[in-house]
Amino acid sequence: MKVGFIGLGVMGGPMALNLLKAGYELTVTEIDKAKAQPQMDAGATWADNPRAVAEAVDIVLTSVPGPPQVKAVAEGENGLIAGLSAGKIWADMTTNRPSFVRELGEKVEAKGAVMIDAPVTGAVDGARNGKLTIFVGGDQAAQERCAPLFAAMGRAIPSGDLGHGNAVKLVTNQLWFTHARILGEGLALGAKAGVDLMVLWEAIKASVGDSFVAHHDAPSIFAGHYDPSFSIDLCIKDLGLTTELAREVGVPVALTEKVESLFADAKAAYGGGAPELTVVKLVEEAGNISLRAEGDWVPHWEK
Repeated sequence: MKVGFIGLGVMGGPMALNLLKAGYELTVTEIDKAKAQPQMDAGATWADNPRAVAEAVDIVLTSVPGPPQVKAVAEGENGLIAGLSAGKIWADMTTNRPSFVRELGEKVEAKGAVMIDAPVTGAVDGARNGKLTIFVGGDQAAQERCAPLFAAMGRAIPSGDLGHGNAVKLVTNQLWFTHARILGEGLALGAKAGVDLMVLWEAIKASVGDSFVAHHDAPSIFAGHYDPSFSIDLCIKDLGLTTELAREVGVPVALTEKVESLFADAKAAYGGGAPELTVVKLVEEAGNISLRAEGDWVPHWEK
């Protein structure tokens, strides 16, 4: 099976390396060719544009920041769709707009090919270690053909029809970002009340207040780098897609809208490129408290 990978950034780069480690013949492209050097050193073939990737492979995977980048990769004379033909599969692993995924799926179908959506969660360490969770929506036969590829990168969860993978992903990010902010508020509240920060953290993890965020992200707060592997801009992008979907389907998400505004406050204070957990730094500054803690807080992307 010949596989293509477009988008070799913080997440896509290690995902592509895991496919190479699993023995797949890989063709890659990226806006910045330098980002593809680790994959080419591991045996990947370079292609000059997305169309060339799609023409050369059976299945093409994309992992880019969001809908505008997917559009740029997919459309135009040298776009991915132009290189598709009967029997080929495009699996978009970007966090994307469900309605846009379905729109692209119609264009792909007109070429005799199939599109599925397969956004991922699990952070950079999950991408590096092949332990991502992948939410897959679309044609069942295409999902089955892609299953071995997904297994090389993590665990696939079949999510329903095309676009449903992204609906699931947006819900998980909705909860992630909400948990991130409320974790910071809880830590600040307990610490300001005089509780030792490490005692408080252990209590949270052993209680009904536990979450993935409490385990995975609290160390980034304690270390004071606030996790630069994911930016405030990306948080705002995903929250915007979530509240947009909520309006489309008619579900009130007042808390999510508030969280979206708090991330916007963090962007105003620290810039869109600031680390995701600087939304907690807002709490520290407003409450006049530091959540730094002594410890060997190894960044998760180095584990």
